Amino acid sequence: MSNLTIPGSQSTPEITADWDAGQLSMQGDSYPENSFDLFGPIIDWVERFLADTDKPLRLELRLLYLNTSSIRAVMDIFDTLEEAHQRGRNVAVNWHYDHRNERVAELAEEFKEDCSFPFSIVSYS
Repeated sequence: MSNLTIPGSQSTPEITADWDAGQLSMQGDSYPENSFDLFGPIIDWVERFLADTDKPLRLELRLLYLNTSSIRAVMDIFDTLEEAHQRGRNVAVNWHYDHRNERVAELAEEFKEDCSFPFSIVSYS
């Protein structure tokens, strides 16, 4: 199918979705003026990938800051992954965070508590 690339900006993360690799990557800050405009195509891509393939899907996150609307959008993505996982799909999240950024680590932990699929929180320096 198709890949998705959204360049990052000062207030939005760089997003790359690789259909063949089954990987969605997001890195940077996320405090867009309109999170629906940013995350709508990402959610659509995830839903299409899960509907049109049987391949595993892995999210690689290096998000440094998320505003409230971005947190809701990421929750929607994780809810979609959780539903897919409950149906037997192979999905996983790897959330990488700077070891000095405890706030992001705590946020990732909160997300992980609500997910039964593989969810790794990885510190880097």
